[in-house]
Amino acid sequence: MTAIAAALLMSVAAWAQIEEPRNILEIGFAGGLNMSQMDIQPTVRQKLLNGMNGGLTLRYTSEKYFKMICAAQLEVNFAQRGWEEDFDDKSGNSYKRTLNYVEVPFLAHLAFGKEPRGLQFFINLGPQVGFFISEEEEYIGSWNIESRPGSSQPIYGKEVENKFEYGIAGGLGLEYKTRIGNFTLEGRYYYGLSDIFGNSKTDDYGRSANNTISARLGYSFPLFKD
Repeated sequence: MTAIAAALLMSVAAWAQIEEPRNILEIGFAGGLNMSQMDIQPTVRQKLLNGMNGGLTLRYTSEKYFKMICAAQLEVNFAQRGWEEDFDDKSGNSYKRTLNYVEVPFLAHLAFGKEPRGLQFFINLGPQVGFFISEEEEYIGSWNIESRPGSSQPIYGKEVENKFEYGIAGGLGLEYKTRIGNFTLEGRYYYGLSDIFGNSKTDDYGRSANNTISARLGYSFPLFKD
């Protein structure tokens, strides 16, 4: 029993040496460009739709484990998603639909590099929920719904049926920590797991999920740190 107790104490001591506690709360903002398409079945020929994203970021750093700095990050963003249909008829006609969301990612933030000042490489990964707030349709060129028959016709003018969405977000980036705050550059991908339209056997589409690539610049500063 004495040997077991000694082994346990040695394990706890080793863990304490490996794990270095942190207590840092940062607040900031980030924004940039969204490039979106719709994962939709039956398929629709598409181009990437450009939109904006931006919002607030709150990050709590709790520890450094080996060389990995571990934090939890919460964001509240405004994001434009959607798609632009690419008509394969050389007419210059197109259809664009912009969907506006308030999105809330819950991310694990894992960083490697220098602290408290210097360059860090980081990975963000976690679930994300979104709340649909509005949309805009744009018919580009000399056409209308009646003049373009086909399997994709039900999509024109079709209202978003599911206002709540969820998916997975992940990103890679760099953060430069300075005396006046922290500056970030990140590329992120969002994969939607929910559909904006109904997906039953009697509905027009079996799949209609948002997929978005984002490029973001950000700034943050510590509210407190130990």
